[in-house]
Amino acid sequence: MIELRTYVFLDSLQPQLASYMGTASMGFLPVPGDSCLWIEVAPGMAVHRLSDIALKASNVRLGQQIVERAYGSMVIHHRDQSDVLEAGDKILNHLNTREYDRQQCVVMWNEIIRGITPDHATLINRDNRKGSMILPGQSMFIMETEPAGYIVYAANEAEKAADVTLVEARAVGAYGRLLMCGNEGDINEAARAATAALGKLTCRKV
Repeated sequence: MIELRTYVFLDSLQPQLASYMGTASMGFLPVPGDSCLWIEVAPGMAVHRLSDIALKASNVRLGQQIVERAYGSMVIHHRDQSDVLEAGDKILNHLNTREYDRQQCVVMWNEIIRGITPDHATLINRDNRKGSMILPGQSMFIMETEPAGYIVYAANEAEKAADVTLVEARAVGAYGRLLMCGNEGDINEAARAATAALGKLTCRKV
């Protein structure tokens, strides 16, 4: 029995998120504007079969595949949305399920911290090596989701909506974590867009 935890289609990867994903990608690097599909399943080893199905179904490239003890994640991408959607349909057919049978997204934390102090900014920057830095005085938007993969959708929609800086978008493990910074107005808009996007997802109830 394979459980579909996360199934998220991104129509157009935003520049910062595409670059951030590239820092962790062990496969073919995505570029801004690519369409992208992030899938997370349980048990973790099942992701190998799903990657095989996706790659044989269309011209998609495998950007990332992570096998953890409990969960497995895969990221496929292509410039042409139809290739990504075709690969996704083949995966759903194999699982005998639908996109909307994915696990419900639960926002575990959603907060804006305003006017970050220099000490706080320094510790955040030391802990994050893949994204950009936060500067003292900026506002910070933090979000945590379960399952983890939904955080990439939140990050992409937030970046579409406002001129913000992506510091972290960790989408593997038990929880996904997003950290963005910017001026107060832009951070407010980014937080609104991310929250609204996740709220519109149709998912099965936990």
